Amino acid sequence: MGDNKSTTACQPLSLTNVNTLLDSVECFLFDCDGVIWKGDTLIDGVPLTLEMLRSKGKKLVFVTNNSTKSRKQYAHKFQSLGIQVTEEEIFSSSFAAAMYLKVNEFPPEKKVYVIGGEGILEELKLAGFTGLGGPEDAKKIVQLKANTLFEHDKSVGAVVVGLDPYLNYYKLQYGTLCIRENPGCIFIATNRDATGNMTDLQEWPGAGCMVAAVCGSTQKEPIVVGKPSTFLMDFLQKQYKIPTDKMCMVGDRLDTDILFGQNAGCKTLLVLSGVTSKSTLQDPSNHIQPDIYTNQISDIFDLLNS
Repeated sequence: MGDNKSTTACQPLSLTNVNTLLDSVECFLFDCDGVIWKGDTLIDGVPLTLEMLRSKGKKLVFVTNNSTKSRKQYAHKFQSLGIQVTEEEIFSSSFAAAMYLKVNEFPPEKKVYVIGGEGILEELKLAGFTGLGGPEDAKKIVQLKANTLFEHDKSVGAVVVGLDPYLNYYKLQYGTLCIRENPGCIFIATNRDATGNMTDLQEWPGAGCMVAAVCGSTQKEPIVVGKPSTFLMDFLQKQYKIPTDKMCMVGDRLDTDILFGQNAGCKTLLVLSGVTSKSTLQDPSNHIQPDIYTNQISDIFDLLNS
């Protein structure tokens, strides 16, 4: 959709371009992990920056690949951190997975097996689908014995794989059998992030690791509904009706956040408060360049108040 900006050198956020950015943007799309918070710790200056952007009439939307929570659960997390955000302003990959099934008229009598968190199950239920697996399969074990057949539900018509800190052999076998043996079973990945800021002090393996395991056992590639896929952008535009060139995607990951923004035709702002360092951004092997980069989103507030 947008022009390929990979060959254009990006600029650091400055007093000059921060004003140009604000004048040209009606809606800011924020990633959450590594941008708003790390784990359950808010990144410095975030509330003031968001309040300032709202006071200037900017729409704020939060687009996260982390599928462990539903939109309702994310709204509660924002509230617990002192930030008022409505469910309608949150677009999570758990929601994207449910919406993908809905828009593609997934038969409601079919079930969905989940390798992932409660967020996916909750969004599936809200969309009118029956989910299996998820956290309740965390402690299940397999019997690797002679003449032992692993049974699975033949009515499962889709397998959704997201971030799952409790991935085990039982879940892998269940998902694998559904995809390989149930006719027409759809394989959906919430995202393929290699790592993520699950806690404030370090990165942890991301959903991409769980997805890769299922790719390996099924020899199939999934439909990816989270960033950098622009699937969520269709819903976002229906709700806000703002042209993508009037939007700015703010994220910490080049291959999901920034690529998502570029694929959709948005302006892009990379923050170095998450998984991407300045040396990674400027490495000659990196071919994804944002329009602008800065250390963290509160730099916007600081520059405008300097």
